[in-house]
Amino acid sequence: MSSYLAEITDRSEGLTTVRLSFGDPAQNDTIVRDAIQAIAALELEGGRGIKLNGPCSVPAAIAIGHAVAHLFGFVAVFDPKLHKFVVCVSHDPLVHPGDLIS
Repeated sequence: MSSYLAEITDRSEGLTTVRLSFGDPAQNDTIVRDAIQAIAALELEGGRGIKLNGPCSVPAAIAIGHAVAHLFGFVAVFDPKLHKFVVCVSHDPLVHPGDLIS
């Protein structure tokens, strides 16, 4: 049993899309640990960028962002109001925090 789940839903054009979701009910101390384990279990190899989509607590989001930021050129998170991904972290000079990605 796990309080947090992650699965790769797409890999194309150097971008990896990961669907995030809550699992069993838990507090954030457990959710953060489970979120890190769920991301590690994906065995991500890195790439141009990663797009994260799904519900996430703030502590888990920061932990996940840190875990993947070292592997990818940028990290983007889906914003349902904009219907786009918002770049949150970037090491790519062509992609900037705040940029929108479809």
